[in-house]
Amino acid sequence: MSYEKVAQAANKVVGTKQTLKALENELVKELFVAEDADHQVLDKVMTLANDKGVQVNSVDSMKRLGKACGIDVNAAIVAIKK
Repeated sequence: MSYEKVAQAANKVVGTKQTLKALENELVKELFVAEDADHQVLDKVMTLANDKGVQVNSVDSMKRLGKACGIDVNAAIVAIKK
């Protein structure tokens, strides 16, 4: 279900830096985080998401998350915009 939701989302942001910017600007409705991602890299984003009250969903694979976004590389985090 989660991968389908990402694939169907019209407005999404892929990657840590872009997701962090979107969170700071309060544009994020929901986050999808790959369980096999380096969580040290995602700590700042996850902390900000918790502070902002943004729903965080886990998915099992960076590769599948990237594929759901329509890109040929792995994705650690994807934000669905409001």
